[in-house]
Parts: sequence; structure tokens; C-alpha cells
Amino acid sequence: MGSVDYPSLEFEYGDTDSYTAELSELYSYTEEPEFVTNRRCFEEDFQTQVQGKRWPDLDTAQQKAYVMRLLDGLEVVNRDKRLQVARAILYLAQGVFGECDNELDVLHWSRHNNFLLYQMGMFTAFLELLNMEIDNSQACSSALRKPAISLADSTELRVLLSVMYLMIENIRVELKTDSPEWKTSREAFKTELSFPVHSEEPFAVLLFTMVIKFCSGHAPHFPMKKVLLLLWKVLLFTLGGFEALQVMKMKKREDLCLPPLPEDSIQVMRSMRAASPPACSIELIEQQQQKRGHRSRRPLMKQDSLDIYNERDPFKNDEAGVDEEENDDVDSGIEGELDLMEREAIIQALPAQRPPIERVCFPKGLPWAPKVRQKDIEHFLEASRHKFIGFTLGQDTETLIGLPRPIHESVNTLKQHKYVSISDIQIKNEEELEKCPMSLGEEEVQETACEILYRAMLYNLPQYMIALLKILLAAAPTSKAKTDSINILADVLPEEMPITVLQSMKLGIDVNRHKEIIVKSISALLLLLLKHFKLNHIYQFEYVSQHLVFANCIPLILKFFNQNIMSYITAKNSISVLDYPYCIVHELPELTADSLETGDNNQFCWRNLFSCINLLRILNKLTKWKHSRTMMLVVFKSAPILKRALKVKQAMMQLYVLKLLKIQTKYLGRQWRKSNMKTMSAIYQKVRHRMNDDWAYGNDIDARPWDFQAEECTLRANIEAFNNRRYDKPQDSEFAPVDNCLQSVLGQRLELPEDFHYSYELWLEREVFSQPIRWEELLHYQ
Repeated sequence: MGSVDYPSLEFEYGDTDSYTAELSELYSYTEEPEFVTNRRCFEEDFQTQVQGKRWPDLDTAQQKAYVMRLLDGLEVVNRDKRLQVARAILYLAQGVFGECDNELDVLHWSRHNNFLLYQMGMFTAFLELLNMEIDNSQACSSALRKPAISLADSTELRVLLSVMYLMIENIRVELKTDSPEWKTSREAFKTELSFPVHSEEPFAVLLFTMVIKFCSGHAPHFPMKKVLLLLWKVLLFTLGGFEALQVMKMKKREDLCLPPLPEDSIQVMRSMRAASPPACSIELIEQQQQKRGHRSRRPLMKQDSLDIYNERDPFKNDEAGVDEEENDDVDSGIEGELDLMEREAIIQALPAQRPPIERVCFPKGLPWAPKVRQKDIEHFLEASRHKFIGFTLGQDTETLIGLPRPIHESVNTLKQHKYVSISDIQIKNEEELEKCPMSLGEEEVQETACEILYRAMLYNLPQYMIALLKILLAAAPTSKAKTDSINILADVLPEEMPITVLQSMKLGIDVNRHKEIIVKSISALLLLLLKHFKLNHIYQFEYVSQHLVFANCIPLILKFFNQNIMSYITAKNSISVLDYPYCIVHELPELTADSLETGDNNQFCWRNLFSCINLLRILNKLTKWKHSRTMMLVVFKSAPILKRALKVKQAMMQLYVLKLLKIQTKYLGRQWRKSNMKTMSAIYQKVRHRMNDDWAYGNDIDARPWDFQAEECTLRANIEAFNNRRYDKPQDSEFAPVDNCLQSVLGQRLELPEDFHYSYELWLEREVFSQPIRWEELLHYQ
């Protein structure tokens, strides 16, 4: 494996990568010749309209007039002419690079033109064309008949999706230099995408429909990478990124009269220092030989307490053998020295010494404020009353009569750090609404972008989640090529396969890059959905989570991490000279095998590290406080897989790995804990403390295996009750008001089906006139 002391990665987590990187990832390297085609289509049309002038020379009125002409051209019947006009519009959206001298000019004109295109109504026109292409059964059947699908099968769709992506990405990104007119356009565009007026569903749902259609095999030619990138950016634009989420969360807590958040999680993680990973056994032997002279400075320890570190990990497999900690007493450890937490434990274990009083102040150096749940206080009081009094008082956390003074102080300390989440309030409100539907009346639901999206996604949500995970599986680097798996390379493979070694190498890099971008977009959009739905309503989040779990999301993410994760994060699957916008304003150098292998000079691949952190965050969200799902982590032997991910020296990624290890520690057994003391120390140093959580000892009552199935079933029943109450409102409900007035009932205007108007005479004859009226039956009802 080489040296375990990998350098710390200077990575700053955010909503997206840099502006240019996000634009360049839209295009595959095999699409490069199409830049020239787009330019030719534009210039041929432009010279017939505006002779002797360049696009930057036109004033705003002339530019708008020309865009109006292009809009008219989109309405022609001829498919090829429509495509030429769409390509000309794409050239405008790409920044009229033929008129530019450098990359900054291209980006400036791309931004200017995209705002202009939106203001002229171009997005609505392209939305209509996209709907036509999605419903184009001829293209679908043609693709299904082909033995191999290539770029040529998705030409129209790729042009349309590229224009829409460029418009959303350019308008979404806010700059200080933006004019008031552009700011107004941004808000209008955001509202248009979030709150559809003409169509019944938000734009994101149309893209989800494309994903389902692709995964079902009915439309194998859909360019999935572009669809997923566009879907991610639409959600990011309409719902908001991580900073917007934090502001919304603070606002919602304020509205619910809850205390403010103790800290901003992402800001805390940015200031955290990465830890050294657990060492390999080969390096430990080398370090042992080097440090024999330094042993005298270490605290005294019994030999048998050192020997316990050498016990084998029960979850260790052949691949992970070199990664497990076998001689922790000689290793310099997670932080390079035996940390204070371990020293304190050792000193406390020695009978002759007592820790000094000031040791109690040690936790103030920890990065997180400790949190306590209401349930934790109830459990603590229940155990204390049972021990000292002999009976319990249920959920009463106020009555402390009969309990000794230290218990009073403990309860006060727990209450000081009590944290009530928005989810707790929502669950409590839901319980009350279920109990008293009549007296509490109907719930007022705020029409947010998130609420509208959930309502539109609700009935097909399981299919959406399954489809996204299918694509994620196909794009994972650990997946083997199978005949029955979906083909996600339709929009990267050229019509003519490469014939030289150089072309094959270039295509190989392009395919790997293509898969990485798909993983990045799926991981980011799933995380966004989970976070926004959780803030909007906890049961919306739980509904998405449960379907992800049912679709095997947990083993899929573990499968993703069961690889050489450092190789994945430092992968060089990019050719910087072929990236947009560099490739369209510079003469391309002669590509050689050496230049392809070299790649860029970056320390790591931003998108791959971003994807890994997103997948770890998703895994944390699915398993947090869910003991049945935590057991899945244990059953799938995730501990050695996650421990290998600690090799990546990036604080945020390490934190989420340590969180996942913490929640399953109590189930892994004493032997695992003894063998992994350095990992346990890292958890103490970096993960938030829950005051009376004995995660490190396995004494928790929640560890009983017979409760797990019931937990998932109860959650499912609560989710169904929520969805039925809020979104299924049948007219024949037992709580629906009944109109008993004969005149008003007979006076109601009923909407009859259209075909009834043609056959109502026949209906009258059959159902009314030909039916005998039995007046004597009325006497039986008296």
C-alpha cells in the first residue's frame, strides 16, 4: 500500500465545484467536434441576417431581434432545420467563442447571452421541444433496434438539454456585478421552475420521468449524464444549497420558538484538522524499531493491557488485512501521539493516582456542543427511579422527589444541553393530528417549492429512487460489466469506435470521467432531496429514506467504498486541454500517450472527493437513530470498509466515517473495540458527544435484536398515515361533511364525461325508461 502518511487534502466542501469545472463537465470529450458544428450553424444563419457585423458589435435591441428570429425558426416542421436553429442557439449559450480571444470573454458572453435567451422566452420554447423529443416513439424504437447506441442517437436531446443546462447554471450563479434586471430575471426563473403555472408538475419531475423511462429500457438513447446534471442543478436552484438550508433551518426554529442552533455544522467541519489514518502493520513494525529509545517517556501500562490490541478483527478479510490496527501501543496514533483522552483513561485506571480536578474542563476543546434528547432524559430518570425508589413515573421529567442530590444535578446538566429538533416538533404535531382530526381541523401547509415537489413526486417516488440507484450501481467503479445492467455510456461512445491506441486511451479516460460525473450528480441530488424533505417535514424525509433502504442503497454505498478509495480520489480521469472553455479558444496541442497519462497536476479529483462525502452523508442520514439499519451496516461487514476510508486525510470525510463507525460500535463486540482503540479515540475527539450514550460499551437497551423489525413497520405505518392524511383526501371519507338538503343536492352541476353527450339518449332508454318502477318497495322502508 506504500506509506500511510498521505498528505492532508486542501479541499473545501460546497454546493458545487468551480463555475468553469461545472460547465466543462457537461460535455464529453467525444462531443468536441460538435462545437465547430454549432458555430457553423450560427454563422451561416447570422451572416444572412446581419452582414459584416459580429455578435458583440450588436446593441441589445438588435440582439433581441435576432433571438426572436431564432425563436421563429424553432417552430418549423422540418426536423433538420429545427436542429440547425437549436445548434445556433446553443452556440450563443456557449458564449460565441469564435468572437472571443480568451476564456474570460467566453464566460462573459455566455452569461450575457443566457440571460438574454431567458428574457426572450427561450426556455419555454425548449421545454416544448424537450417534451416532443421525450414522446418521440420513432427515436425510441429506432434506438431499441440498434445493437449499439452511440452519440448520434441522442443528438437532438443533447442539444436541447445543453442549452437548458447552460441557462440554469449561468442564471443560478449570483455575482456581485449582476444588474437589477438580471436579479429580477433570476427570481422569475426560480419561481417558474418551482411553481409551474401552465403545466401540472415542476420541471424536475419531467426529468425524473426521463430517468424512469431510461431505466425501464423504453428509451436507451436518453443522454443520462446531461439529464442528471440538469436535474441536480434544477433542485439546487429551486430548493437552495447548503447555506440556504442553514438559513431556512434557523428561520424555522425561530418560528417554532426553539432556541437557535449551537453551531453551523459545515463551518465547524471546515475548521477541523484531518487526522492521520490508522496505520498498516508493516509500518508499525518499522516505527517500533525507530521508537525503542522513546518508550521511557510513555505512561506506564500493564503488559496484558497492551497485548489486547493484537487481537484480530472479526470483520477482517484478506483485502483489509494490512489496514487493521494490530500494534496500537507502538503507533503514533490518529493524532500522532497518545491522545489526552487515552492518557486520562490510563491514569484513572491506576489505583495509586487520581486525576486532578481541572481534568473535568478537558471537553471544552471539543469541536461540538454536546446534545441530549428528551428520550435520553426519560431513560436516565426511569433507571434512577427504578434503582432508588423502586417504581417509575413514565415520561415525567420534572418530579425528582426521593432521588439523591447527584441525580438532581445530573438531570439539570442534561436539561441544559437538551436539544429539541424541528423533527421532534413535527412528529408530536402529527401524533396530535392523528388523535384529534375533528377538533384540530385541517393543517395549514405552506406552499413551498419543496412541498410542491414532494406532492408531484409522491406517487412515483419509489420508482424514482430505484432508477437513480440503478444508474449509480452501473456507474460505480466496483461494478462488473453485466449483460443485464443498463447502458449508461450511450452519450459518450462515438459512432466509429477507436482504431488507434491513443484514441482508445482517450475514450477510456472519457468513459471513466463520464461515470464519475454521474456518481457526483446522483449523490448530490439525493443528499439535497433528503435534507430539504427533512426540513420540510420529517415524514417526507422518512418516506424517501425508507424507499432508498428498500432499494438496497446501504449495501450499494458500501460496495462503492469497497475499493482502493485513495486511488479513486486521486484519479486523473481528465484531459485539461480538452475541457470547455479552454478547448474552444486555444489551438489544441498534439495529444500523446504521455500527455494523456499525466492528466492535471491537482492533488486530488474534486468531484470524486465530493461524491464520497455526499455518499457518506446519505448513509449517515439513512442510519441515524435507526437500529435496524445500523444492524445492516454490521451484517454487511462495513467496519473494515469504512476504516479504509479513513486513509483519506480530509476532516469532513473522516468525520462522517467516524460517525458511521460510532453508531455500530456497540454491536461489533468487545474484541473489535479492543483491537481498534485508535479509531475509538478518534471518535471521542471528533464526533459530537451524547452525554449518557454508552456507545463504546454495548450496554444499550436498544441493542435487542427482536425490536428491529417492529421499528421499521411502525415507521412505515406512520409515514402512510401522514401521506393519507395530507395528500389522499377521498370524498367519501367518514369525516367529510354530508349535504342533506334535497334542493342543493339536485342543484349541483356534475361534470359528465365527453362521450356521455353522444350516447345520453341510449343511456336514458336503458337506465330510466326501460326500468320498471316498483312503487310498493317504498313501503318496506317506512
